[in-house]
Amino acid sequence: MRTRIKFCGLVRAEDVRTAAALGVDAVGFVFHPGSARALDAAYAAGLRRLLPSYVAAVGLFVNAPPGEVRRVAGAVGLDVIQFHGDETPRDCRYERPAGMRYWRAVRMRGASDLLESFARFDDAEALLLDSFSRGYGGSGEAFDWSWIPAGRPLPIVLSGGLSAETVAAAIGQVRPMMVDVSSGIQAAGSQADPRAKSRERMEHFVAEVLRADAAQRN
Repeated sequence: MRTRIKFCGLVRAEDVRTAAALGVDAVGFVFHPGSARALDAAYAAGLRRLLPSYVAAVGLFVNAPPGEVRRVAGAVGLDVIQFHGDETPRDCRYERPAGMRYWRAVRMRGASDLLESFARFDDAEALLLDSFSRGYGGSGEAFDWSWIPAGRPLPIVLSGGLSAETVAAAIGQVRPMMVDVSSGIQAAGSQADPRAKSRERMEHFVAEVLRADAAQRN
């Protein structure tokens, strides 16, 4: 099986088009007002229309007010909800549109965080593992992958500080269902738009995932 890829925090049409052309499996749109990459529903809907049917649109929410997730999901046409705050199992069950899949983010401080989440969020489609930070959304930092057990009851989306330089090692050690990158494909340089992605870094990241998968098969 190949490792799936999600590019998160996209805000520009050109970056969405590049992601689709590179064959990623999912694109993440951020609806957390505290994030520099936050979008409103109308703008995100325009980006969503650029995606082909085989690329999933994932909406990242953090402690959204009641009804907000359902409203935005419907307006944008989201495929998956990513709960990335302090949402309870009940919140994840009832705040999303009926029948829509969800991923539960786990902000990792140790192996016990993951084991507890396996039990509490057993109806999640997957757990998205990110490193712990005082803020919410993406941390941009890696955590200790040894905290992730080899046998697990739910698929894993691995996040947290991944880049083209580290993703092959991550795949070799963790064997996640999907890898999720945001800051690792960010445009570099003091003059770069902080909300822009780098086409070169996106291409490099995808190439490294493909290389890691090929190495696993050999």
